[in-house]
Amino acid sequence: MHVMAGVMVDAHGRVLLAQRPPGKHLAGLWEFPGGKLEEGESPEAGLIRELREELGIDASLAAPLIRIPWRYGDRSLLLDARTIREWQGEPASLEHQALQWCPPAEVDLSILAPADRPILRALQLPERYLMTPADTPPDAFGDWLMRITGAIERGERLILLRLPFWLPERVRELAAALLPVARARGAQLVLSGDVEGALALGRGVGVQLKAQQLKDMGQRPLPFHQWVGASCHFAEELARALLLADFATLSPVAATASHPGAAPMGWTTFAALVDQAAVPVYALGGMTGADLTMARQCGGQGVAGIRGFW
Repeated sequence: MHVMAGVMVDAHGRVLLAQRPPGKHLAGLWEFPGGKLEEGESPEAGLIRELREELGIDASLAAPLIRIPWRYGDRSLLLDARTIREWQGEPASLEHQALQWCPPAEVDLSILAPADRPILRALQLPERYLMTPADTPPDAFGDWLMRITGAIERGERLILLRLPFWLPERVRELAAALLPVARARGAQLVLSGDVEGALALGRGVGVQLKAQQLKDMGQRPLPFHQWVGASCHFAEELARALLLADFATLSPVAATASHPGAAPMGWTTFAALVDQAAVPVYALGGMTGADLTMARQCGGQGVAGIRGFW
């Protein structure tokens, strides 16, 4: 079943949510408005029709946001989300559903229907994911405090502190020193594999799960207000990411100096794997900012990188 979702963003940056009415599957939970396609209907025409019937508006569709394969029990669906920033008319409840406009950063993920949660994350996540170089020496604390602060002040919103030569306590100290500017600018810091450190630091600090953690964990390690990433290389790992994480990196897409012996998958394989994934996916491995357009065309959330981003 192909289901369309309209992510309506108003002039204040808020998104419109609709509550599923009593008697329906997942009643009481909130979702992005839309509905299933009719036979022979194109995704664009179907979403425009659904929003006219549900909200009484005529929408102009923008770029695709994310496509989510999902299963509710024995029901399979493809949830196809499109961003909408222009429409005619004032959205109204024509099907007796409650409506609310919400800033995306303030939406509690737990109130959303499960298949709609990755849509919100895709809306919240930036297109660039910066990672610190793994060979950064332990005595570079002050240098990287300044460099990361500068990146946040320039507009970067997602930064992984991957510092394997540092003691975990020292990485946590760096994160704590960065937290005031990160919270003020709406940026998210991410620790590499350090779930305990993220829990101790709280809001604004997440964790990137390593492949072995992804395999061993049985449930999400952090509350919804702290983001969880997953390091993935195969379809099976992307499937596990759905259970534990908000987003994933998929690598290596291209040849990379940090893993010279790894065979790159290329954009065709990246696109095929992303098409099966139910979380936002960043292309990683040999990426620079110039690869963003290709990553988006292949269905990715954006690009993640190390040397090409600092």
